[in-house]
Amino acid sequence: RSEILDLGPVKDAVLRRRSSGVLEVNITEKIPAVIWRHPNGLAVLDKSGSYVRTVSARRDHGELLLIAGEGADRLVAEAINLYRIAMPIQDRIRGFVLVGQRRWDIVLDRNQRILLPTKEPGTSLERIMALHQGEDLLARDVNVVDFRIENRPTLRLEDKALKEMRKIDVSN
Repeated sequence: RSEILDLGPVKDAVLRRRSSGVLEVNITEKIPAVIWRHPNGLAVLDKSGSYVRTVSARRDHGELLLIAGEGADRLVAEAINLYRIAMPIQDRIRGFVLVGQRRWDIVLDRNQRILLPTKEPGTSLERIMALHQGEDLLARDVNVVDFRIENRPTLRLEDKALKEMRKIDVSN
């Protein structure tokens, strides 16, 4: 049993010897939840962060959330919860990056990033989703939505938008 449990995809195993002498093995498999990019490659993890298997390419499991960063395997449940909160933009999410083993950045297409705080990242992400749904925030010329400091959220504009803003004559 212990040898079977050492196999990556196996969550649990029950062994029974039938009266006929046949060994019956019932296995419960781990369910893949995320792909973790780590220094040695890519690994599929279940929702608890347990190793399932190694994969050679991201495209092999395009349906799974991609997470990266040292220690991200220990915060899989938090990443999955944040991904659920980000439902309105899930089709734009490229992955989650754990920064400094303490907080998440959400990487979107169009080179956009959402920087979440260490404490209560879900609450901040809910605010960002409300802003996006009400004001179409992430459809604008914004590179970074930074909510790391709760009382001072900031936006970083794309270079093109910044140049246009500088052309505006505020004295008129």
